[in-house]
Amino acid sequence: MADTAAQSGETLLFLTDEQLRKGIEAMFFAYRGFTADPDRILEKYAYGRAHHRAIHFIHRQPGLTVTALLAVLGVTKQSLNRVLRTLIADGLVENRVGRKDKRERHLFLTETGAALERELSEAQRGRMRAAYRNAGPQAVAGFRQVLEAMMDPEMRRHYQMLRDGP
Repeated sequence: MADTAAQSGETLLFLTDEQLRKGIEAMFFAYRGFTADPDRILEKYAYGRAHHRAIHFIHRQPGLTVTALLAVLGVTKQSLNRVLRTLIADGLVENRVGRKDKRERHLFLTETGAALERELSEAQRGRMRAAYRNAGPQAVAGFRQVLEAMMDPEMRRHYQMLRDGP
């Protein structure tokens, strides 16, 4: 029993390069699976993952400013503007002028955008729900700890704000 735990890395204070390589490969393949269902949905609209990320975070924080979305996504202004122009032109996102600062643009999903967000999220929630159920509560908590530990400090702050709410 102790050998099995030691081999899996559960009791080690360090991991071998081989164990780390296996973890990296698992992340690559898991990400591929995690994005596969939304990618098929996005393809119908000629959208990519950048559109999906923008839709996701606008949904999570209605009224999010373009500047805040830039910080969360970590993309260039030019790249985000291209994505937002498409989403706005297609009627999925609307931007409203700030009430306090007229220079600010606040982003909101339209009903059509919210419907697409639900479709994309449900596909991912289904996959996550099944994986979490299969792994069990301890594994879920451990997985979340590992993901949080891998985040850069600034991204961790954004994540924690979203997780904990306003």
